Amino acid sequence: MSLDRSLRVSAGMAGTRSVLTRAERIAKLAADRKIDPAKNGALGIPKTRVGKA
Repeated sequence: MSLDRSLRVSAGMAGTRSVLTRAERIAKLAADRKIDPAKNGALGIPKTRVGKA
């Protein structure tokens, strides 16, 4: 079964993600020494924007 033309996403519309996944956020914040994964819990992790290339 094929997708209707109106439901297809063109390559130009698929932009960069605006936020990172939880694992990516934890790794980035730990690298920046803003959180300690051993001490801080899983809740309340701040969102981190993806840097533009």
